[in-house]
Amino acid sequence: MVASLDNVRGLTLAMSSSAFIGSSFVIKKVGLKKAGDNGVRAASGGFSYLYEPLWWLGMITMILGEVANFAAYAFAPAVLVTPLGALSIIFSAVLAHFILKENLHMFGVVGCILCVVGSVGIVLHAPKERKIDSMKEIWHLATQPGFIVYSCVAVACVLFLIFRVVERSGHRLMLVYIAICSLMGSLTVISVKAVAIALKLSFGGSNQFIYVQTWFFIVVVTICCLVQLNYLNKVSKCSGIWIHS
Repeated sequence: MVASLDNVRGLTLAMSSSAFIGSSFVIKKVGLKKAGDNGVRAASGGFSYLYEPLWWLGMITMILGEVANFAAYAFAPAVLVTPLGALSIIFSAVLAHFILKENLHMFGVVGCILCVVGSVGIVLHAPKERKIDSMKEIWHLATQPGFIVYSCVAVACVLFLIFRVVERSGHRLMLVYIAICSLMGSLTVISVKAVAIALKLSFGGSNQFIYVQTWFFIVVVTICCLVQLNYLNKVSKCSGIWIHS
Protein backbone atom coordinates (compact mmCIF):
# COMPACT_ATOMS: atom_id res chain seq x y z
CA MET A 1 0.00 0.00 0.00
CA VAL A 2 1.38 3.43 -0.98
CA ALA A 3 1.02 5.86 1.89
CA SER A 4 -0.40 9.31 1.15
CA LEU A 5 1.63 12.41 1.95
CA ASP A 6 -0.72 13.30 4.79
CA ASN A 7 -0.33 9.82 6.28
CA VAL A 8 3.46 10.16 6.13
CA ARG A 9 3.27 13.51 7.90
CA GLY A 10 0.95 12.06 10.51
CA LEU A 11 3.24 9.05 10.96
CA THR A 12 6.31 11.25 11.48
CA LEU A 13 4.54 13.47 13.98
CA ALA A 14 3.09 10.49 15.85
CA MET A 15 6.49 8.82 16.20
CA SER A 16 8.06 12.08 17.37
CA SER A 17 5.24 12.39 19.86
CA SER A 18 5.95 8.90 21.22
CA ALA A 19 9.62 9.78 21.76
CA PHE A 20 8.79 12.96 23.66
CA ILE A 21 6.00 11.42 25.72
CA GLY A 22 7.99 8.28 26.50
CA SER A 23 10.87 10.41 27.75
CA SER A 24 8.57 12.65 29.76
CA PHE A 25 7.30 9.75 31.87
CA VAL A 26 10.82 9.01 33.06
CA ILE A 27 11.68 12.65 33.73
CA LYS A 28 8.45 13.19 35.66
CA LYS A 29 9.02 9.99 37.62
CA VAL A 30 12.39 11.30 38.78
CA GLY A 31 10.75 14.60 39.72
CA LEU A 32 7.95 12.85 41.61
CA LYS A 33 10.47 10.81 43.57
CA LYS A 34 12.36 13.92 44.60
CA ALA A 35 9.14 15.73 45.47
CA GLY A 36 7.93 12.75 47.51
CA ASP A 37 11.07 12.92 49.62
CA ASN A 38 10.28 16.51 50.57
CA GLY A 39 6.50 16.50 50.85
CA VAL A 40 3.27 14.53 50.52
CA ARG A 41 3.39 11.96 47.75
CA ALA A 42 1.18 12.38 44.68
CA ALA A 43 -0.27 8.91 45.27
CA SER A 44 -1.44 10.12 48.68
CA GLY A 45 -3.09 13.23 47.30
CA GLY A 46 -0.14 15.60 47.65
CA PHE A 47 0.88 18.26 45.14
CA SER A 48 4.45 18.95 46.24
CA TYR A 49 5.61 17.89 42.77
CA LEU A 50 4.39 21.25 41.48
CA TYR A 51 7.45 22.81 43.14
CA GLU A 52 9.89 20.36 41.57
CA PRO A 53 11.76 21.68 38.45
CA LEU A 54 12.35 18.17 37.08
CA TRP A 55 8.63 17.48 37.11
CA TRP A 56 8.05 20.65 35.11
CA LEU A 57 10.78 19.64 32.65
CA GLY A 58 8.97 16.35 32.18
CA MET A 59 5.69 18.22 31.77
CA ILE A 60 7.17 20.48 29.08
CA THR A 61 8.51 17.42 27.28
CA MET A 62 5.08 15.82 27.48
CA ILE A 63 3.42 18.98 26.15
CA LEU A 64 5.77 18.97 23.16
CA GLY A 65 4.83 15.36 22.56
CA GLU A 66 1.13 16.09 22.87
CA VAL A 67 1.43 19.02 20.45
CA ALA A 68 3.08 16.70 17.92
CA ASN A 69 0.39 14.11 18.59
CA PHE A 70 -2.31 16.75 18.18
CA ALA A 71 -0.84 17.81 14.85
CA ALA A 72 -0.66 14.18 13.72
CA TYR A 73 -4.43 13.86 14.07
CA ALA A 74 -4.86 16.70 11.59
CA PHE A 75 -3.08 14.72 8.87
CA ALA A 76 -3.64 11.02 9.51
CA PRO A 77 -6.60 8.85 10.56
CA ALA A 78 -7.06 8.28 14.28
CA VAL A 79 -6.76 4.54 13.65
CA LEU A 80 -3.17 5.19 12.50
CA VAL A 81 -2.10 7.82 15.04
CA THR A 82 -3.56 6.36 18.24
CA PRO A 83 -1.89 2.91 18.13
CA LEU A 84 1.48 4.51 17.41
CA GLY A 85 1.27 6.01 20.87
CA ALA A 86 2.18 2.53 22.10
CA LEU A 87 5.72 3.18 20.86
CA SER A 88 6.16 5.48 23.85
CA ILE A 89 6.33 2.25 25.87
CA ILE A 90 9.56 1.36 24.09
CA PHE A 91 11.16 4.72 24.81
CA SER A 92 9.97 4.65 28.42
CA ALA A 93 11.15 1.09 29.02
CA VAL A 94 14.64 1.73 27.63
CA LEU A 95 15.12 4.99 29.53
CA ALA A 96 13.66 3.55 32.73
CA HIS A 97 16.10 0.64 32.49
CA PHE A 98 19.14 2.91 32.35
CA ILE A 99 17.96 5.88 34.44
CA LEU A 100 15.54 4.44 36.99
CA LYS A 101 17.06 0.96 37.10
CA GLU A 102 13.65 -0.62 36.44
CA ASN A 103 14.09 -4.02 34.83
CA LEU A 104 11.51 -5.48 32.47
CA HIS A 105 10.49 -9.09 32.96
CA MET A 106 10.13 -11.43 29.99
CA PHE A 107 6.44 -10.61 29.60
CA GLY A 108 7.31 -6.93 29.43
CA VAL A 109 9.83 -7.57 26.67
CA VAL A 110 7.28 -9.63 24.75
CA GLY A 111 4.75 -6.83 25.21
CA CYS A 112 7.18 -4.28 23.76
CA ILE A 113 7.83 -6.52 20.76
CA LEU A 114 4.09 -6.92 20.19
CA CYS A 115 3.70 -3.13 20.32
CA VAL A 116 6.27 -2.72 17.57
CA VAL A 117 4.77 -5.50 15.43
CA GLY A 118 1.26 -4.14 15.88
CA SER A 119 2.30 -0.58 15.08
CA VAL A 120 4.09 -1.66 11.91
CA GLY A 121 1.06 -3.67 10.82
CA ILE A 122 -1.26 -0.72 11.34
CA VAL A 123 1.05 1.65 9.47
CA LEU A 124 1.24 -0.71 6.50
CA HIS A 125 -2.53 -1.12 6.31
CA ALA A 126 -3.75 2.30 7.45
CA PRO A 127 -6.98 3.29 5.69
CA LYS A 128 -7.38 6.46 3.70
CA GLU A 129 -9.04 9.12 5.81
CA ARG A 130 -12.54 10.24 4.97
CA LYS A 131 -12.62 13.82 3.71
CA ILE A 132 -14.44 16.16 6.10
CA ASP A 133 -15.36 19.69 5.04
CA SER A 134 -17.09 21.05 8.13
CA MET A 135 -17.31 20.66 11.88
CA LYS A 136 -20.99 19.93 11.38
CA GLU A 137 -20.04 16.64 9.72
CA ILE A 138 -18.00 15.64 12.76
CA TRP A 139 -20.83 16.65 15.06
CA HIS A 140 -23.23 14.51 13.04
CA LEU A 141 -20.93 11.50 13.48
CA ALA A 142 -20.38 12.23 17.18
CA THR A 143 -24.11 12.39 17.87
CA GLN A 144 -24.87 8.95 16.49
CA PRO A 145 -26.72 6.81 19.09
CA GLY A 146 -23.90 4.28 19.41
CA PHE A 147 -21.26 6.87 20.27
CA ILE A 148 -23.56 8.77 22.62
CA VAL A 149 -24.28 5.58 24.56
CA TYR A 150 -20.57 4.76 24.76
CA SER A 151 -19.70 8.29 25.92
CA CYS A 152 -22.33 8.21 28.66
CA VAL A 153 -21.17 4.80 29.87
CA ALA A 154 -17.51 5.93 29.86
CA VAL A 155 -18.27 9.11 31.82
CA ALA A 156 -20.46 7.21 34.28
CA CYS A 157 -17.68 4.67 34.87
CA VAL A 158 -15.11 7.42 35.40
CA LEU A 159 -17.31 9.24 37.90
CA PHE A 160 -17.98 6.00 39.76
CA LEU A 161 -14.27 5.19 39.93
CA ILE A 162 -13.32 8.69 41.07
CA PHE A 163 -15.98 9.23 43.73
CA ARG A 164 -16.46 5.68 45.00
CA VAL A 165 -13.54 3.40 44.20
CA VAL A 166 -10.57 5.79 44.43
CA GLU A 167 -11.65 7.01 47.85
CA ARG A 168 -11.68 3.47 49.19
CA SER A 169 -8.82 1.71 47.47
CA GLY A 170 -7.30 3.89 44.75
CA HIS A 171 -3.97 4.25 46.52
CA ARG A 172 -3.69 0.45 46.70
CA LEU A 173 -5.02 -0.44 43.26
CA MET A 174 -3.21 1.52 40.58
CA LEU A 175 -5.37 -0.23 37.98
CA VAL A 176 -8.15 2.09 39.13
CA TYR A 177 -6.06 5.10 38.09
CA ILE A 178 -5.15 3.43 34.80
CA ALA A 179 -8.81 2.66 34.10
CA ILE A 180 -9.75 6.30 34.65
CA CYS A 181 -7.00 7.49 32.30
CA SER A 182 -7.93 4.93 29.66
CA LEU A 183 -11.62 5.74 29.68
CA MET A 184 -10.95 9.47 29.50
CA GLY A 185 -8.34 8.84 26.84
CA SER A 186 -10.89 7.21 24.56
CA LEU A 187 -12.95 10.40 24.64
CA THR A 188 -9.84 12.55 24.30
CA VAL A 189 -8.86 10.90 21.02
CA ILE A 190 -12.16 11.72 19.35
CA SER A 191 -12.21 15.28 20.66
CA VAL A 192 -8.59 15.95 19.72
CA LYS A 193 -9.26 14.65 16.23
CA ALA A 194 -12.23 17.00 15.93
CA VAL A 195 -10.27 20.04 17.11
CA ALA A 196 -7.31 19.16 14.88
CA ILE A 197 -9.58 18.98 11.84
CA ALA A 198 -11.18 22.28 12.84
CA LEU A 199 -7.75 23.93 12.96
CA LYS A 200 -6.71 22.40 9.64
CA LEU A 201 -9.88 23.61 7.94
CA SER A 202 -9.59 27.04 9.55
CA PHE A 203 -6.00 27.48 8.36
CA GLY A 204 -7.24 26.42 4.94
CA GLY A 205 -9.63 29.36 4.85
CA SER A 206 -12.82 27.82 6.26
CA ASN A 207 -13.21 29.17 9.79
CA GLN A 208 -14.62 26.43 12.03
CA PHE A 209 -14.45 28.40 15.27
CA ILE A 210 -17.72 30.11 14.48
CA TYR A 211 -19.45 26.85 15.39
CA VAL A 212 -20.42 26.05 18.97
CA GLN A 213 -19.52 22.42 18.32
CA THR A 214 -15.84 23.32 17.91
CA TRP A 215 -15.72 24.97 21.32
CA PHE A 216 -17.57 22.04 22.83
CA PHE A 217 -14.83 19.68 21.67
CA ILE A 218 -12.17 22.08 22.99
CA VAL A 219 -13.80 22.02 26.44
CA VAL A 220 -13.97 18.21 26.35
CA VAL A 221 -10.28 17.97 25.42
CA THR A 222 -9.33 20.32 28.27
CA ILE A 223 -11.34 18.44 30.90
CA CYS A 224 -10.15 15.02 29.74
CA CYS A 225 -6.50 16.08 29.68
CA LEU A 226 -6.65 17.57 33.18
CA VAL A 227 -8.24 14.42 34.61
CA GLN A 228 -5.72 12.18 32.86
CA LEU A 229 -2.81 14.32 34.01
CA ASN A 230 -3.90 14.14 37.63
CA TYR A 231 -4.27 10.36 37.70
CA LEU A 232 -1.21 9.69 35.55
CA ASN A 233 0.82 11.45 38.23
CA LYS A 234 -0.67 9.13 40.84
CA VAL A 235 0.19 6.09 38.72
CA SER A 236 3.72 7.39 38.17
CA LYS A 237 4.34 7.59 41.88
CA CYS A 238 3.11 4.11 42.76
CA SER A 239 4.29 2.04 39.80
CA GLY A 240 7.09 1.36 37.39
CA ILE A 241 7.29 3.52 34.28
CA TRP A 242 6.68 0.63 31.90
CA ILE A 243 3.33 -0.19 33.54
CA HIS A 244 1.51 3.03 32.72
CA SER A 245 3.38 4.38 29.70
